[in-house]
Amino acid sequence: MVGPSRPQFVLFGSSITQFSFSNGGWGAILADVYARKADILLRGYLSWNSRRAVQVLDQIFPKDAAVQPSLVIVYFGGNDSMGPHPSGLGPHVPLPEYVDNMRKIATHIQSLSDKTRLIFLTCPPVNETKVRESQSKFLSELVRTNELCNAYAQACIKLCQEMDVKVVDLFTAIQKRDDWMNVCFTDGIHLSAEGSKIVVEEIMKILKGAEWKPSLFWKSLPTEFAEDSPYDLIAADGTKTLNGSDWIIHRDIMWD
Repeated sequence: MVGPSRPQFVLFGSSITQFSFSNGGWGAILADVYARKADILLRGYLSWNSRRAVQVLDQIFPKDAAVQPSLVIVYFGGNDSMGPHPSGLGPHVPLPEYVDNMRKIATHIQSLSDKTRLIFLTCPPVNETKVRESQSKFLSELVRTNELCNAYAQACIKLCQEMDVKVVDLFTAIQKRDDWMNVCFTDGIHLSAEGSKIVVEEIMKILKGAEWKPSLFWKSLPTEFAEDSPYDLIAADGTKTLNGSDWIIHRDIMWD
């Protein structure tokens, strides 16, 4: 643990979470937006489903931890929603069990601290044609359809409404772009930089609008070591320094 301590935001989920620091991913964007404000911690696990996530909740989020996260963003469902394999193996989880597992995840995280906030992400859509084209010779056929993704997404939304959990409807948000099938994925399933921008935009809407105290929107959090310093960059007139601790001129998107 390094200091000073900052709020911790934990990203917990399957490969869409694990890959969120790759290809201009949504985790990397959040880390940039919250630089000097909060620590973005990655707990992403390729190919995991909600069943496996429930089995390790106490290890990833121990209730007796000295510091509890300020925010947990959870994504499971894409693998759960895959069609079942005849062998009984694989990541498929029946819809009722998926809902029950997500309920267990939400209940556990909400019990960590009165200040721990939670956001669920639903399944995004998939480019079914691209998924078939990208099929690996090392894997059995992937049964991933938008019909299945939508069923699990809607079930997640309904659960969040019941439990008063904030939710991002990625299935709908991504499809608002006319060209979503061609620009939002790297392989028909995992998110490209353009797809990740949509994820961040939707997360920011929640963080800005939520009536959480304290607010977790990036503009509301203090910047670490933001005091003026004679070691800052020198102004053009050569008589003073300019405090650049909150400069965001490097960003293409301001995330207001």
